[in-house]
Amino acid sequence: MDIGIEGGYLEDGKSLNNWDVFCHSKGCGDNGENGDIADDHYHHFLEDIELLHSLGLKAYRFSISWARILPKGRLVKLILLAFLFYNKLIDKLILKGIEPFVTLFHGDFPQELEERYGSWLNPEIREDFVHMAEVCFRSFGDRVKHWITINEPNLVTEYAYETGIFPPARCSEPFGRCLAGNSDVEPLIVMHNMILAHAMAAKLYHEKVNNGGSIGITLHCFAFEPLTDSDTRSLNFGHYPKEMHKYLGSALPSFSLDEKNLLKNSIDFIGINHYTTAYVKDCTNSSCSPTGARAIQGLPDLVGERDGVADRVFFTRLPEKRINALVNDVKRVEFHTEIPCLFSQINQVRSTIFR
Repeated sequence: MDIGIEGGYLEDGKSLNNWDVFCHSKGCGDNGENGDIADDHYHHFLEDIELLHSLGLKAYRFSISWARILPKGRLVKLILLAFLFYNKLIDKLILKGIEPFVTLFHGDFPQELEERYGSWLNPEIREDFVHMAEVCFRSFGDRVKHWITINEPNLVTEYAYETGIFPPARCSEPFGRCLAGNSDVEPLIVMHNMILAHAMAAKLYHEKVNNGGSIGITLHCFAFEPLTDSDTRSLNFGHYPKEMHKYLGSALPSFSLDEKNLLKNSIDFIGINHYTTAYVKDCTNSSCSPTGARAIQGLPDLVGERDGVADRVFFTRLPEKRINALVNDVKRVEFHTEIPCLFSQINQVRSTIFR
């Protein structure tokens, strides 16, 4: 998200975003840090591009700050200085032989959308998101061939509306103690709006841009290992499980026939952010933590360890068999052409660990 990268707080027409407000009120680090300066990419992007080029990188994924280009959502026109910044960034990347991958929503939006109608809890945000996407497609689509609508919608939904550790900090017990929120219901509403906002933006891209590029969505994905053989059920939902229908009832959103048709062919690719592996057990037949034994979680629970091995084992500590499977799964996964560099680095790490 731009809160940790760009800096340029309120410069050149940028408005407050949800993370600005959150960090200035609660603090976003152990010492109350905020994103006013962050990596200061806004002022040092030319130097950053030179560093990328010196490393031999052929692709760069960055996020557009919604509050920078459209500080009040669709109520205002594109801010010229914001257009010039991203325009120059894209041109310089291409000049250096670096392919831009652009993310439209990476967790930050104009704070006005929160105050005006509750942001992702309100279907109105779909229209604001599609407008923002259209502005970006029109401004940069002649050069950007790879678009990501939303980064990690599942993580944003969980942290912002279930546990409340991201803005707007909404939750309910036992997940957390927030001033407002409903951890069992609101995440479903938010995810529903995000899915439809993605589909609407993808439809617009396919119909209006059509430049030979692609548009997709990026998910936060654990690799789960069952704690025991009997816990395998927790890994194979693929749809809303019956427990969610039972406990959530009419609160569980549904898609109309038109919305289902809208969702078809709305993904050219799926990006995967994979950080770690976790052990999981089935809470329908085991005692679990207060948060694990909730329908909103699908009734699995992450556990501390199995046979003395800690959960959330980072990628480089996975068994060699698992790493081989991830890297060589080319029958099901068509990797992007720029990935061999990453594979080379993964294989070097693997060789170091297992030699």
